Amino acid sequence: MAKPNTKTPKTRSLRDLLLVHELIFITLIVLAVMGGIFGIHLWDKSAKESQRIHTLVQETQQTRGDLYRQMKELFDAFLLSDTNAKEEYKTYTISILKHFQNLERLAVGAEEQQAIADLKENYKIFVSEAPDMFYRYQTSPNSESRKALYQDMETGIFSRYETVSKRVENLLTLKQNELKTRLHDAKQTSIIILSIPVLLAGLLLVASRIFLKRAIVKPIHAMMKATREISTGNLQHQVPDTGAEELSILSQEINKMADDLAESRDALVRTEKQAALGLLVPMLAHNIRNPLASIRATAQVIDVREDDKETQESVNGIMNTVDRLERWTTSLLAYLHPVKPALSQVSFKKIVLSSLVPLQQKLHEKNINIVMSIEPEEQTILTDEHLLEQVFYNLVLNAIEASPQHSEIQFTAQIKQNRLEINIIDQGSGMPFTPAPNAISPGKSTKRFGTGLGIPFAFKACEVLDGTIKFQSVAASGTKITLQFPQ
Repeated sequence: MAKPNTKTPKTRSLRDLLLVHELIFITLIVLAVMGGIFGIHLWDKSAKESQRIHTLVQETQQTRGDLYRQMKELFDAFLLSDTNAKEEYKTYTISILKHFQNLERLAVGAEEQQAIADLKENYKIFVSEAPDMFYRYQTSPNSESRKALYQDMETGIFSRYETVSKRVENLLTLKQNELKTRLHDAKQTSIIILSIPVLLAGLLLVASRIFLKRAIVKPIHAMMKATREISTGNLQHQVPDTGAEELSILSQEINKMADDLAESRDALVRTEKQAALGLLVPMLAHNIRNPLASIRATAQVIDVREDDKETQESVNGIMNTVDRLERWTTSLLAYLHPVKPALSQVSFKKIVLSSLVPLQQKLHEKNINIVMSIEPEEQTILTDEHLLEQVFYNLVLNAIEASPQHSEIQFTAQIKQNRLEINIIDQGSGMPFTPAPNAISPGKSTKRFGTGLGIPFAFKACEVLDGTIKFQSVAASGTKITLQFPQ
């Protein structure tokens, strides 16, 4: 039972789908690694910047601390006459200059560099002005000059240096706050970047589950159900052609297997029917031939030349009918067994008219008119007269059974390209099924006492005579039967 070839969407193979899955998985790993590297880079950069600012703050504070110690050494040298104070003063000067070198090395950007430059410039002012103040104090060392010295130190040199130093510290504090903000933003960005692969991995897991269910699990369940149905004899069950390419191909093979099993089962049934007919038909032929022989013998006995013409025609009609039935019984046996046709040149019109003789009563009952068109009427053909005669009989009998009252049956024949083409057209309702040319058993019969042998016999006779037969339902015109034989 051949199924229509329907186009199905092209599916991808399991190997391709698994390759895509692996590539996506590798991509997620790469994204996770890149996100981690990016986060580490941001954190490292922020940590270095934090360390730099912290060092700047420390250097600034140490510079200010050394400056106060250096000022103390000045007081010790000029006010307390400490002999080691000058050496200590120089030591602190060297330390402060080193601090400024570190600050200049660590400063980044014009703003920081300018702040460090201002701080250094104020220190130079301190170094140049502070000793002069103490020398002026030594020229007149009294309480008034000492008070003026303290006041000049607080409101002058120290005030300016503290202002610049405070500005530097404020700048560094601002930088630290900005760095904290950047660290927080970097942390958030790293979390987002690292969460993307996790989210994609979750989506991949869901997609993989859906893919496995649609492309593998469901098709396999459908195949399992199909095998159960087929094993119980339901060969009409079809596996849906879905899933991955390999499973789709397997579904098609299972469906093909079911079709082949169905055809084999039908062929086995037909073979069993054929075997039954092989046993039945010879017995029927024997039982029919014996009465026919008796009827013909009786007709020969009563065939007296002195009888009137009408009686002689009736007796001859009986013997001709008996002979025709004998020939047809022989042809019926040929349906079940291989037969070699007895070819001879015969008038085609004679074959047609002989096949219509037994049908006159049925034609009269339904008032059906045979419209015959044979071109040319005297055409002779090389064929087996008895086989072809029974073919026409069976086909015209079916046409009569299908035709309504007061209708007509067209019977046309002509030679086309060295082939004899015959058309039989009735005005019935059309055939309820399409006869199968490869049928080896009787077909469907719509008649109460039909055997279904008429059409299969026609197929087999046409095959033996190297001809073809085609059935076609014509809209509003019944059935058209076309036969072709080589000439």
